[in-house]
Amino acid sequence: MRVSIELVPRSAAALDDQLRDMAGAFPDVDTVNLPDIVRFDVRSWEGCDAVRRYVPHAIPHLRAIDVDLDAPLRAGPWLGQGGLDEVLVISGDVPSDMSRPVYGSSPVEVIRKVKREHPGVRVYAALDPYRQGFVRERGYALQKLEAGADGLFTQPFFDVRLLEVWADLMADVPVFWGFTSVVGARSARYWKTRNGVVFPRNFEPSLAWSRGLAREALAFARERDASLYFMPIRVGPRAYLEGILEGPGAINETARPGGTAA
Repeated sequence: MRVSIELVPRSAAALDDQLRDMAGAFPDVDTVNLPDIVRFDVRSWEGCDAVRRYVPHAIPHLRAIDVDLDAPLRAGPWLGQGGLDEVLVISGDVPSDMSRPVYGSSPVEVIRKVKREHPGVRVYAALDPYRQGFVRERGYALQKLEAGADGLFTQPFFDVRLLEVWADLMADVPVFWGFTSVVGARSARYWKTRNGVVFPRNFEPSLAWSRGLAREALAFARERDASLYFMPIRVGPRAYLEGILEGPGAINETARPGGTAA
């Protein structure tokens, strides 16, 4: 079982502050994954140098649409011999200002490229439980695995019952199951309209509900020896997970699941 926390590298100084705070609160967390946000100066693979000063494992995101299949990977110097042995390949959104080149490469193509140029690097691909039906999404995930992906990172789940179905469907695949904080009606609308999320009946756009779901996720992970990642949005890692995540698999057993405990 592994536990990762996703941190956004807005700047080198801000990332270092987040890492220091996270490491102090959750000393047994072994992994941090970094999204690649093109409007910020720090690229995901560059931020991993700071991550590895605090935790053993750093996983940068690679945006497939940014990858020129005919040129060396920009992240290449950081991979393999450069010290990074894991990477997550995602599709990537088209930038709004179009000031950077976009190549339109697919995740399947980029997975093949990473494995060809850096065969010792462990590559994760994305799975989105809300994007399309079970058959099509599972088929798409299997295409990525056949291209060379070693495992999957999921978009966040909001219902452990749906998580259990997907865990059975991908039973033989290493997966980091994702969860996030939804604090406020605006955030809830984003997930519903942008990502097609169907929230469970008991859903509330609150930190208390998100913390309750995190407890349920950790109970699931302990039972199945599964790996998780948590994505704090609009709250810091401490506000989201302190008292719940003391280390991989740790749970505050006195708290009730389902969002009733703060």
